[in-house]
Amino acid sequence: MTIEWRYTIEQDLGILSVAGYLGPDAVRRFGGAVGWVVARGTGPVILDLSELRSWSTEGQLAIIEAAHRLAAAGRHLELAAIPADGSLVPPGDCPDVPVHCDLAAALAAHARGPAAPEESRQAWRTDGWPA
Repeated sequence: MTIEWRYTIEQDLGILSVAGYLGPDAVRRFGGAVGWVVARGTGPVILDLSELRSWSTEGQLAIIEAAHRLAAAGRHLELAAIPADGSLVPPGDCPDVPVHCDLAAALAAHARGPAAPEESRQAWRTDGWPA
């Protein structure tokens, strides 16, 4: 099983939402999604894990790698709604990764609420992401 993802840019804030199981089989696809994010947009990126069922050690390491890739591009990563089965424990050389209880809290930290559907924004998604 793999993951599905959606990336949305609202002004200078990126939101990468991931659904499914972030395990060893999904790490490459997740890395591709992060590459998509690095190539598009500016500013912080919220990794919304609301629809993520679970993650493996490899999945957690992929998130830490994403934090490094984004930092190298002058951006930073924040997490929203990490799976209940564990917490992300980055190594000492990892950039700071703020963790929010859910997407609404992450958006509030940036003085934003959920975007209305009619607002102008850019979005990309995998074919399997629900419309």
